[in-house]
Amino acid sequence: MHIDGGDERGGSGGAEATRRRPTIKDVAATAGVSRGTVSRYLNGGKWVSPDARDSVERAIRRTGYRTNQHARSLVTGRANALAFLLAEPQDRLFVDPTYAPLLRGAAEALAGHQMTLNLLVAGSPEERLNAVTYMSGGHVDGAMLISSHENDPLVDLLLEHEIPVVSCGLPLGRTDRVASVSVDEVGGAREMVAHLRSRGCRRIAMITGPEDQPGGRYRLQGYRDELGADFDQVLVASGDWSYESGTVAMTELLGRVGDIDAVFAASDAMAAGAIAALRRAGRRIPEDVAVGGFDDSALATSLDPTLTTMHQPFDQISAQMVALLLDIIAGGAIRSVTMPATLVVRGSS
Repeated sequence: MHIDGGDERGGSGGAEATRRRPTIKDVAATAGVSRGTVSRYLNGGKWVSPDARDSVERAIRRTGYRTNQHARSLVTGRANALAFLLAEPQDRLFVDPTYAPLLRGAAEALAGHQMTLNLLVAGSPEERLNAVTYMSGGHVDGAMLISSHENDPLVDLLLEHEIPVVSCGLPLGRTDRVASVSVDEVGGAREMVAHLRSRGCRRIAMITGPEDQPGGRYRLQGYRDELGADFDQVLVASGDWSYESGTVAMTELLGRVGDIDAVFAASDAMAAGAIAALRRAGRRIPEDVAVGGFDDSALATSLDPTLTTMHQPFDQISAQMVALLLDIIAGGAIRSVTMPATLVVRGSS
């Protein structure tokens, strides 16, 4: 953008003045910190206190400072971009209600660092190789791994190519080598079962997720732990997080157990499928069967009745993944962060 500095008759003699681009010095002066602090913030935030970080972020917004990304890449040797790496088939990206808020939260967190987010899908062997080739070519500085499975070869490839990575959920079989951010799967499941029991339910079924993923394994563990001696394997059916699998699993449970009075589905999508199957079987919700989910995705409030579920703070999870990954890229240690899941009681229970 340029500003006309005058006209033919006077003043500046028709010279054009260009609005000066804000510099790191301007940001530092506005924030009341040193230029070194601003530079450290822009290069990952290592050794920058929370108060200084807040001051720098406010100053960047106030001054309109924008990093010259090409020059910055030449100086730092970094791409100034991270990958949102989905280890599932492409179609799952559009049907699973948990991926969109994670993706949005990651993009928002990176915007504060003036970095970009690249979406990569690696649900097949060919996609895995393509994604790792792209990342190891310097196009991104690290990867946020979404929906990994136990002993996933994708994780081995990331480690082999020394690509910094943070997993969303505990990386089963790799917890000593891969950083992670997750919710308290066990504690959240226990709280849901305790809630259903507090409603007077005694025959509480569960629809699990895949047990080679942390959400599937640890939510089932929480269900078992809370039931204790009342646990009965006949009340457990498996799903794959999808609506369709929830419908199939609930139909299977009703076929072999006649006196179910509650069901805990390990995802909101499977809970929605369970509700559909219960309705087809003539069961009222929650009068005959109470239903609980896990995620508190947008789907939960669109159901009739609205879904009681465990809230996952997706925006905080994404922001923590970004912060942890940037710290690792800057030389920090591999760490695991666990966040609480919170019970949200609605009409289905």
